[in-house]
Amino acid sequence: MALLDLDVWSLGAILRVGWAIVALTIASTLVYTLNDIADRHRDGGHPTKRHRPIASGRISIRVGLLLAAVQGVLLVVLCGLQPWPRIWPVAAYLALAIAYSFALKHVPLVDIFVVATGFGLRLMQGYLVLGVDPSGWLLTSVFSLCLLLTVSKRRQELTTVGGAHRPALRGYTVPLIDQLMVLSAVMSVGSYLLYLRTEAPLGANGLVAAVLSAPLALFALFRYLQLVLVADGGADPVRLLLRDPALVVNSLLWLAVSGGFLLASRTP
Repeated sequence: MALLDLDVWSLGAILRVGWAIVALTIASTLVYTLNDIADRHRDGGHPTKRHRPIASGRISIRVGLLLAAVQGVLLVVLCGLQPWPRIWPVAAYLALAIAYSFALKHVPLVDIFVVATGFGLRLMQGYLVLGVDPSGWLLTSVFSLCLLLTVSKRRQELTTVGGAHRPALRGYTVPLIDQLMVLSAVMSVGSYLLYLRTEAPLGANGLVAAVLSAPLALFALFRYLQLVLVADGGADPVRLLLRDPALVVNSLLWLAVSGGFLLASRTP
């Protein structure tokens, strides 16, 4: 998403963003591997997580630790390709994610903020490798949207397995989560529209882009909330976003509108 704020796209910029994506992907898989090892007994009692490779016994702890070591070496090699001042989000993400896996995920409210912060660090890493000043409103919008997705997942866990699998769920109730979802949704769409009006590289097209994007952004949030609150579909937010026909069509329209205005703003 940091490419949105770049005045001129180049092969070098795309390669640097590609590096950031690969580095953060390896960092996240490393954390998931360690988390699956640490939570193998708790995951064994979950209706879906018990099928994970380590929890189910298909992969031994020894193989899991070996995989984590390989991922760690690859991450160190990749980080060596960039100047250290530019890769602090990767280090911060890794430290935060490990702290989450072994302690912070058990603290109500802190757990959802840590997850959302991880996605904000991903966006910040993109800005750093491109050498572009970060957009405060875009970071706020992404953070708020990730809060919404994380809270909706907690809601589904709370209604299906209660607090047995995840101790932090004991600090939530369905009414509280519903309120948090609404607050996150309002913050996400509001900061996104402020980004379009104040920081997006749209030039004179900023007002028109905001007016046309507002209905699409609102519909996406309305539809997502409908699927979560009415159809109880928050277990896998990514799958939900990719498989619901209404959300897919709306996303394509949003991409067409946003892409058109970005291209228009770059045309002499």
